Amino acid sequence: MTDKAGALATALAIRTRKLSVAEAVDAAITRAGRLDAEIDAIAVPDFGRACETARAMDNAPRPLGQPLFGVPMTIKESFDVAGLPTTWGHPQFKDQVAPRDALLVRRLKAAGAIIIGKTNVPVDLTDWQSFNPVYGRTSNPHNHDRSPGGSSGGSAAAVASGMVPCDYGTDIGGSVRVPAHFCGVWGHKTTWGLVPKHGHDFPGQSRREGFLAAADGPLSIAGPLARNPQDLAVLVEVGAEVPLRRRTKPLAECRLLAITSLPGAPVDGSVLGPTEAALETLARAGVRIDRASDLLPDQARHYRSYLKMMNIAMSGGAPAPDGTRATASDWFALMNAQAACIAEWEALFETYDFVLAPPAPVLAVPHSEQAVFRGKLMIDGKEEPGSCGLVWSGMATFPGLPSTVLPIGSGNYLGAELPCGMQVIGPRWSDLDCIAAAEAIGNILHS
Repeated sequence: MTDKAGALATALAIRTRKLSVAEAVDAAITRAGRLDAEIDAIAVPDFGRACETARAMDNAPRPLGQPLFGVPMTIKESFDVAGLPTTWGHPQFKDQVAPRDALLVRRLKAAGAIIIGKTNVPVDLTDWQSFNPVYGRTSNPHNHDRSPGGSSGGSAAAVASGMVPCDYGTDIGGSVRVPAHFCGVWGHKTTWGLVPKHGHDFPGQSRREGFLAAADGPLSIAGPLARNPQDLAVLVEVGAEVPLRRRTKPLAECRLLAITSLPGAPVDGSVLGPTEAALETLARAGVRIDRASDLLPDQARHYRSYLKMMNIAMSGGAPAPDGTRATASDWFALMNAQAACIAEWEALFETYDFVLAPPAPVLAVPHSEQAVFRGKLMIDGKEEPGSCGLVWSGMATFPGLPSTVLPIGSGNYLGAELPCGMQVIGPRWSDLDCIAAAEAIGNILHS
């Protein structure tokens, strides 16, 4: 199998005995050994146990119903894997090993996948870069001077470089979608609540029977990254709490809304250029695309509520920088704002099948010692607040919508030619339809 073989292609080769599980795992480990010295995507290797698992699978009867049987993959460092540390980038937790697999890890293993390691993250998962004092800095496989994104940056880098065919990350502020966009791979933000995050807990918190005794947080989701849409779909199905239905409506019969401009959210020409070229290609192919609609919810208003809810969720309700703490009344007001946002999007999807948008306002940013959200983004030669990029991720996050990012081409950002992606946002629970629409769009763009 080549460096770019997908998960399902690898599983098929194993199932038809063209490849053993041990060979598939050894090949992935060999690729990681060759590539990761410069990229630093795999923060916590687990090569020895992966090889043992592969040999055991080769010597056992082949079970049915395991779509990822023998597929080597990685998973974001913030998920618990039994016997491995979970640090979220904090040195004080580097020797604290997880006693139990996260629920998603158990589901991936039950589907036949072999976890060969955990991929790098920023401290506290709060940056569009992926570096920390425990595991160092991950670089973009396309340009080692640039970020792979964050917080699932190690995930995207491992997939884009060819080390593994797939990975699972998390997303609250674009943390799956932005790395997919920066690294030129496929990524999917699942509908909120679809894939469980039990066992994805800050390591300093107490646990009961291996898991934190707490509810899953608002807004944040678990979502996969892969090199093709077919793998993305099966990874969503493997992780999902409930079976998902697929529509059979072809793209030619869909009505799309493309949004490339929002108040307070400028987009650099390096992103707009490939985006406009893609929209023009789709229009020439007969895809119906509107460029504006009064049905679009007020993004500026919902963005303010999204930021407040995200900051409260990520701080666990700790006081804000000004020393104030959110009250129960504050939280209920945000829940009401979110409910209104959800209703407005549902009304939009009565007319439109999908919404297209940039995943971020820029391409892969240069490495920096400062978090993107605490600094500036250079957009068309002008410095803009780093937080302005969150408008584009919040569009799908606040209402809990699924969003698939597909590669659409490349652009030149700050002197470097880099990958560019596009979001395909759909109604809640239409995850497989979003992926299918993105696949159809990709087929048109690359035909």
